[in-house]
Amino acid sequence: MTEWAHPAWPYLAAALLVAVLPRPIARLVPLAGAALSLALAWTLTAGSEATWSLLGQTLVIARVDALGRVFAVIFALFGGLALVYALDASRRLHVAGCVAAAAGVAISLAGDWITLYAAWELLAVASFVIILDGATAPARAAALRYLLVHATGGALLLAGIAWHVGSGGSVRVGPLAAGGAGVLVLLGFAVNAAIPPLHAWLTDAYPESSPGGSVFLSAFATKSAVYALARVFAGEEILVWAGVTMALYGVVFAMLENDIRRLLGYHIVSQVGYMVTGVGLGTALAVNGAAAHAFSHILYKGLMFMGTGAVLASTGRRRLTDLGGLGAAMPATFALYMVGAFSISGAPLLNGFVSKSLIVAGAGDAHREIVAGLLTLASVGTFLSVGLKLPYYTFLGSARDVARPAPVPLPMVIAMSATAALCVVLGVAPRLLYAMLPHDVAYEPYSAGHVLESLELLVATAVIFLLLRGVVRARAAVTCDADRLYRRAGGLIVGGVAPLVARAAAWMESGVTAAADVRVADDTPRVSARLAYAVLVSVAVLGVGLAVLMVTP
Repeated sequence: MTEWAHPAWPYLAAALLVAVLPRPIARLVPLAGAALSLALAWTLTAGSEATWSLLGQTLVIARVDALGRVFAVIFALFGGLALVYALDASRRLHVAGCVAAAAGVAISLAGDWITLYAAWELLAVASFVIILDGATAPARAAALRYLLVHATGGALLLAGIAWHVGSGGSVRVGPLAAGGAGVLVLLGFAVNAAIPPLHAWLTDAYPESSPGGSVFLSAFATKSAVYALARVFAGEEILVWAGVTMALYGVVFAMLENDIRRLLGYHIVSQVGYMVTGVGLGTALAVNGAAAHAFSHILYKGLMFMGTGAVLASTGRRRLTDLGGLGAAMPATFALYMVGAFSISGAPLLNGFVSKSLIVAGAGDAHREIVAGLLTLASVGTFLSVGLKLPYYTFLGSARDVARPAPVPLPMVIAMSATAALCVVLGVAPRLLYAMLPHDVAYEPYSAGHVLESLELLVATAVIFLLLRGVVRARAAVTCDADRLYRRAGGLIVGGVAPLVARAAAWMESGVTAAADVRVADDTPRVSARLAYAVLVSVAVLGVGLAVLMVTP
């Protein structure tokens, strides 16, 4: 392939065009970019590379193999579905969504550490803007916290890369040991993967974006991290138990949650735990399962965020205690949401059934019966919370004093329908998914024993819900999670450091303006000037870091 056939370019071009074209045209340009990106990703040939020379360094901006291709395909595909869902959203969201999709594709194909790091940081900035699209004070606060957390994760990743390359390691992305430089790289990946206790940014930020923004957010950051872990740390034992912890931790907190989108956020943590476990097991079957489940998760979790986003857009409400009885008024949204809910719960004939079972089977084949048992236990909590509790108190149950919901916009219904159809198609014909995986798949998901076991688990969970409905009912409460720690610490740090930063910015401003013999007008907002200098310094630091990587032998 040539460097200009990279599947990320159409999304980046679309982002630039959306920013300048008239609104009616700008709404359609991203869809064309998504279609072209998907076509390029689908036609990638294993073994091909694209390189780019920059400051004397040869960057491998695309290195194609089966692992990278399956992630590139789903990122390109889902970016288009999310753009359809958010067709009537702001220009800002369209630009940031296209950039996020481009960054996800670029990460999945990056052949060198510099390209991977640049795409990693681009995704963080795009996600920051997507969170801001919530256009509320909580959204702005959550976006800032998101940026600070991911700047820290990016700094850890950059430090690990610099250490690795500076000590004679290859600039090409490849397996690392979880020691030395690898520890810093692993921590950088762990932040994006939302491994507890580094996870609270996800449930803090994702619910605060707009309905369309949360759909974009559900797809890229955590699954890019799953790809990176599979590429670099497959077979690391620590990831097995980190993943199991995530799977259980997420469902426990989801059961306690009252906010429908925050509840789904905890289930991202849980489901990514399955993928991290598969990567940690490191066998061909388990890594296949991690890749397949990432592919499926992007679809069914995106569908569920679409459904809850439609509820929010139609009612203006997002708490279970404020909802109820919406099924009759929003039957299509209810039905389509349930496709995603049954899929995440591992119901037969849906894509979650054929992907999650690969990981559990991988644990069984590796004689990790405890791991397989704990993952199965997490499945019970999954169906209990997102398949029963959330839909019951949102669409069924007692009707609240909710005004008649506004009609769901047609683009939202189209996107939900297309995503649900893909969940069904891949569930009915799993070989379509299995054919894209890194290793040959001999596993057969539709054995009589597996189907019967899954149905028994779903029925038993439903009975538990009916018997304990009063115990698991929705309650108005605020969930206390790990973010309480860094919010308090961050407040203390900012309170102490902010005056010093302000003085430094003022000194820099006076020095620069004096050197340039420039007078700043009296009506110029001083905070804007200082922010500009702070940004320039940050860019300079980043540039120095990249330059060190490029010139290090």
